[in-house]
Amino acid sequence: MKIRLQKIIADAGIASRREAERLIQEGRVTVNGKVITELGFKADPIEDYIKVDGKLIKRVEKIVYLLFNKPKEVMCTTNDPEGRETIFDIVKKGVKERVWPVGRLDYHSEGLILLTNDGELTMRLTHPKYKVEKVYEVKVKDFPTEDKLNKLRNGVYLEDGKTLPCEIEFIKKTKENSWYKVVLREGKKQQIRRMFMKIAHPVMKLKRIAIGPLKLGKLPIGSYRYLTEKEIAELKKSVGL
Repeated sequence: MKIRLQKIIADAGIASRREAERLIQEGRVTVNGKVITELGFKADPIEDYIKVDGKLIKRVEKIVYLLFNKPKEVMCTTNDPEGRETIFDIVKKGVKERVWPVGRLDYHSEGLILLTNDGELTMRLTHPKYKVEKVYEVKVKDFPTEDKLNKLRNGVYLEDGKTLPCEIEFIKKTKENSWYKVVLREGKKQQIRRMFMKIAHPVMKLKRIAIGPLKLGKLPIGSYRYLTEKEIAELKKSVGL
């Protein structure tokens, strides 16, 4: 089946569809040895030899979308120099396609990770322009005041810049800690942990429960499942695909 060349390049994870269009227009893409500059050109991702800047690409034949409930103390990288377990050690036992995480959770955090080989969707879900909501349940030490929480809600300065306004909603208190639901629309490295450290209330536990319309639900820790057609459609719609 022949499909548009820019989609093949995007699905291969080389560039977004818009960036792929630029590569084509600049004459940097060949199909079976012929330079292609026409954006409407279609090719067979399995039968045709497609190169970008002289490098042969192979489109993944099947695009897959996985919802994974990451346990604590598991890495989101493909391999770890220290030999720690990664999410790929878990999913590779049952998933033949090469997938990658959409964003990350740090080693000590848990919860929803989306794994896919859809390059265009990955780009849109992680690009700040689309402001995709990510929802977390967060346990912090002690009991921060509303004044301190309002500072976080309005945005605070971290080493890599000021955070965007966010939502923080009280859930419950325990004897020594408090729980909040936090909604972010950006993805700085370990952002929530650094935010709460800024007001001297370190994070004790962090769990992501949603990305856009996608919900973790009751999926057991360390398990994964394929997204439904409805979930895929809703996810794509949320970023204009």
